[in-house]
Amino acid sequence: MSAENTSVQGREAQAKTRLLLALWDLGGAKEEVKKGELTKRIVTKGKKVSDFKSIFDILEKQGAIAISKKGLSLVSPRGIDVLGEGLKSDDFRFEGSIVGTWTANALLKWMHQKNGAVPYASAKAIKSAIKSYDEFEQEALKVYDQLNRDYNLNDLVPIYRIRREVGESISREYFNEWLLEMQEKDIVQLMAGEMRDITPDKREDSIIIPGGGLRYYVKLLNS
Repeated sequence: MSAENTSVQGREAQAKTRLLLALWDLGGAKEEVKKGELTKRIVTKGKKVSDFKSIFDILEKQGAIAISKKGLSLVSPRGIDVLGEGLKSDDFRFEGSIVGTWTANALLKWMHQKNGAVPYASAKAIKSAIKSYDEFEQEALKVYDQLNRDYNLNDLVPIYRIRREVGESISREYFNEWLLEMQEKDIVQLMAGEMRDITPDKREDSIIIPGGGLRYYVKLLNS
């Protein structure tokens, strides 16, 4: 392989890692990030948004990111894995002589969460693991109320958001089983409806009703 090709591949790898780091730092692992917010960070002087189209396409094909009309999100765990591999690469470098403040802070946050004796997410899971249906019901209702209030969701809270809030504390199987049990007990109703900004990962983090298809939302019934 020629030195020129190696250089091009190196720049592409750096651009991918920088994009993923920015998306992760903006909270893309938990919710969709507007494309404008992301491009403000990654488009440096002398570059254009269109220069990154191929990078977006590559990462989407790799399953690292999901792209919708409204924005982008980091697909877990693939996106996190690709970002981690990029940051560990011996070839990883930042262009220019000055590293931006957001980049330095994002790298520090990544190191704090990933390089401790127990990663942040794992520590949270160990500390607050949900061990019974009753614990799950209590936590799910608390998260429902918080999301409904904070985001003005009009009592229709996306299931994927609840799953991601409690996801480190419970397996996917128990989450599905116990959420269905809450519906059987007439505590909540799981609803289909339309989700305009649906992405593959949001669909996966929703729930399938046996014999009834996919459900995207939770509605709390009168208590």
